Amino acid sequence: MNTVKLLFTTFIATVFFAGCAGNQQYKTIESICTPNLEKAKAMQTAEDVLSRMHFTLEKADTEQGYIRTAPLTAAQWFEFWRSDNVGKFNSAEANLHSIRRIAELNMGQQGEQLCICCNVKTQRLSLPGREVTSSSQVPGMFSTSNSSVQKLKLNREQKKQIAWLDLGKDAELETEILRRIERQIAKQK
Repeated sequence: MNTVKLLFTTFIATVFFAGCAGNQQYKTIESICTPNLEKAKAMQTAEDVLSRMHFTLEKADTEQGYIRTAPLTAAQWFEFWRSDNVGKFNSAEANLHSIRRIAELNMGQQGEQLCICCNVKTQRLSLPGREVTSSSQVPGMFSTSNSSVQKLKLNREQKKQIAWLDLGKDAELETEILRRIERQIAKQK
C-alpha cells in the first residue's frame, strides 16, 4: 500500500509542477552563426558541450560538419547533475515515461560566418501490455511481476512489439545546446 501512496503522491506533484509550467514561454533559436570560426574548432566545441551534457557521440564528421549522438535516456528527478530535460514539462514527462533523445548538429559556411543548426529528436518507449481481467493481474500487466516484486521480464511476443515512438523535436533542448556552444565559443575568443 505504501508503494501506491508514493506513486500517487509523485503523480500529483508531477501534474502540479507541469501545470505551473504551462503558461511560461521559452524563446527558442534555430541556429547560431559566428564570423571567422573554423569548422574544426566549432566541431570540437560542440563535442565538448554534448559530452558535458552526458551525450555519447555516435558519429562525428568534421569535413561534412555533422555530429549525431547515440540515444540518451532522459534524466530522472533524482539525477540533479544532468541537464538534458529543459523545462518543467520535459522533466515531468521524463519522470512518467521512458524518454530518450538524439541530437544532430549540422555546421556550414554562410558567407563569412559558420552557422550551426541543432535538431533533437525525442522518443518514448512503448511496451505492449497483457490483457488484464482483474485487479490482481495489474502488477503483471507488462511483465511476469507480482504485487511484492516488480520486474520487467517480457515474453517473446511482447519483445517483438517493443517500439520507440517518435514524439517530434525538442526545441527547448536544441536551444539550450546552441546557447552552450555559443557561450563556449565566446569564451575561446
